[in-house]
Amino acid sequence: MLTDSLSKAIAELEEQQVVELVKERLENGVSPLEIVSSLQKGMAEVGRLFETGKYFLSELVMCGEIMKDSMDILEPYLSGDSGSHKGNIVIGTVKGDIHDLGKNIVVMLLKGAGYNVIDLGVDVPKEKFVEAIKESNASLVGMSVLLTACQESLKDAIEAIRAEGLDAKVVIGGNYVDEVVKKHVGADYCAKTAGDGLKIADEIFS
Repeated sequence: MLTDSLSKAIAELEEQQVVELVKERLENGVSPLEIVSSLQKGMAEVGRLFETGKYFLSELVMCGEIMKDSMDILEPYLSGDSGSHKGNIVIGTVKGDIHDLGKNIVVMLLKGAGYNVIDLGVDVPKEKFVEAIKESNASLVGMSVLLTACQESLKDAIEAIRAEGLDAKVVIGGNYVDEVVKKHVGADYCAKTAGDGLKIADEIFS
């Protein structure tokens, strides 16, 4: 049961209310990351409703649009003003999966925190991950997945990176990703929220 009014508003697809609450919280000095966290909780609920058949694809798409509008408002508050990059990070949604909303939020947060992010987009084959790590000499790779059916794509991509002898750390993220999935696919970290992704990056590059 969602108790936060913003999480609830996005879960109920109340577009106008979400925008008003986001603006109101910013005005009241609530941290942008905290607002993103509330939005993500609501999105997770939409994902759950979709999986249980209470919501359909149209609701999922609408939730994505509301989230995009919210992130447009939040972006100026999230973008840090750092002249130099803290490090290179490669990120992409794995092969077979075309969801990019969660990934895009992470990209925005990482860029805002001063990282140079190489965003490979969606449906990314393992070869592309390997190539991008070699080219950018990235120390961290983020792999996003929303569909449970694409778990093997995660595993294949991580195995390909290891087979090339690349020592980049791999963080996986997605609404069902947990320690069990992390172990199964051989990742170094798993992130439940975009904020977790940022914390992991700061830990690795500190």
